[in-house]
Amino acid sequence: MLLRGAIRRCPLCAGKGAFFDGWFKRNERCHTCGLLWQRKLEGFELGSMTVNMILTFGTMLVSMGIGVALSYPDIAVVPIFALVVGIAVVMPCAVFPMTYSIWLAVDLFMRAPEPDELADAAAHRPYTEMLDPNTCS
Repeated sequence: MLLRGAIRRCPLCAGKGAFFDGWFKRNERCHTCGLLWQRKLEGFELGSMTVNMILTFGTMLVSMGIGVALSYPDIAVVPIFALVVGIAVVMPCAVFPMTYSIWLAVDLFMRAPEPDELADAAAHRPYTEMLDPNTCS
C-alpha cells in the first residue's frame, strides 16, 4: 500500500486509480474505485502534512550530515546552508501529491474501510468501472 501511495496511486483499488489530475490538482475521489480520499476524521490532512515534514526534514538532515562529512576539517557552512534552504523550499512542493496518497495508505492500513465508506465509494464509481466487477476489491 505504501508503494502505491509513493507513486500517487489509490491504495485501496490496487493502484489502478488516482486522486490527482495534475501535480497540485487533487480530486475528491479516486478515479477508479470512487473512494473519498479524505476519511471521516477531524484533521485528516494533518497526517499528510506530517509525512511531508518528515520527508523534508529527513532530507535536510541527511544533506547536512553529508555536507559536514565531505568538508570535515573546514566545514563549508555557506554552501551547506544554501543547500538546506533549497531543500526546505523545493522538497515540500516536490513530494506534495505523494504525501496525501502515502498518508491514505497508512490510514487504510491502520483503520480498514468501514462498510458505509465502501458503499459510498461504490456509489461514486464512474459508470464504465461499474460495468466491470473485477476492477476494485
